[in-house]
Amino acid sequence: MPISEALIAEGFEVYGVDASATMIEAFLRRFPEAHAQSASVEDSDFFRRTFDGVVASGLMFLLPAGIQALLIHKVAAVLNPTGRFLFTSPQESCTWYDALTGRDSISLGSHVYGQILNAQGFTVVGERFDEGRNHYFFTLKS
Repeated sequence: MPISEALIAEGFEVYGVDASATMIEAFLRRFPEAHAQSASVEDSDFFRRTFDGVVASGLMFLLPAGIQALLIHKVAAVLNPTGRFLFTSPQESCTWYDALTGRDSISLGSHVYGQILNAQGFTVVGERFDEGRNHYFFTLKS
């Protein structure tokens, strides 16, 4: 929500995708001017248009490794030239049980993400941690 709120406040048109219809309903109640779809990210209709930027916060590591690579490929295909892609995932390669989803979460780690991103025409222009130790990958489509 904070990312969408900041983008909307700056005048950006925001599209949101979540597999949970409940989450989409809450999102649209908060941001009625946004576009939103309840779908798995790999099946979203939003990949039929183009974007200047894509944000995947708290999503990537919830997906199986192959779907993470597919998502990066799909994002590369819909970004305009010099588009930006921001996502979060632990810096190190690891797997853990996510109590919130009841599933294993997977981080491919910075090195593997870098390889996948480079193969899709992205350059990692930065990596940051916030005060909660969340790790951010900042990329630019080259």
